[in-house]
Amino acid sequence: MPMTSSNDDASPSTHSRPSGVDDMTVEALGELSKALETIHRVRGHLYSAHQLVGGADLTLDRVVKLLREAGHDEVADRVEHELLGRNVLPGRWTFQIVEEFDDGYYAAFQEVERDAREKLAGGRRHIYEAEMKERRRTHGMPGHEATPEA
Repeated sequence: MPMTSSNDDASPSTHSRPSGVDDMTVEALGELSKALETIHRVRGHLYSAHQLVGGADLTLDRVVKLLREAGHDEVADRVEHELLGRNVLPGRWTFQIVEEFDDGYYAAFQEVERDAREKLAGGRRHIYEAEMKERRRTHGMPGHEATPEA
């Protein structure tokens, strides 16, 4: 027999559908949110690339030192002059790419998603997911509560 919980109410109002908002609008906002989440992941990958490239560039200092100690000055010179400190894109190191992404596409995407939520759903987030949670959870079962315990 399922156990009941004191917090087995429907989804909190911060995630509930405002009156007059139709299914297609909720689905569209859910897809827009999903797309924004993908862009958040892209941003994380850019930061990973930024850190990996930076680490590789710093490793080149040791490469140059070891090559010189081993008597390979010509190869050391090539690594030092052609790779060390090189732009990854014309005129740009990775920090510049990350900044341009953050200030341009990423900022615009966040603003458009926020504006759509404000105009179409009173600013509420994750309505689609909250409704899915309510459909999929087993009412009264531990681990299936609608909200955290207060």
